[in-house]
Amino acid sequence: MNDLLLAQCDPKAPLMDADTRARVLAALPGWLPDADAKLIGRRFGFDNFYQTMAFVDAVAEIAHAQDHHPEMLVGYNACTVSWTTHSRGGLTLNDAICAAQVSALPEASGS
Repeated sequence: MNDLLLAQCDPKAPLMDADTRARVLAALPGWLPDADAKLIGRRFGFDNFYQTMAFVDAVAEIAHAQDHHPEMLVGYNACTVSWTTHSRGGLTLNDAICAAQVSALPEASGS
């Protein structure tokens, strides 16, 4: 996972094949693919709204720095983050890079 933490997104990244996807997801505990394996998502829980919003802000920083943007469902004490590469129609290494970086956030440790 350290490789993913240090990596930068590539706008031309190809879709991951099934073997690569399985290997990468094994390195991303808590991140689950949808039924079509076109996105990965994870729910993060928090004690209160303030902690949730601090997490959302931190995810936004990663998204901005990587120029790769998630879908987020935000509530009072939880946020579900989903990654997919819309321009490729499925999962690329970019999604794994951002998922790993979100998982490494100090704000994510309470989930």
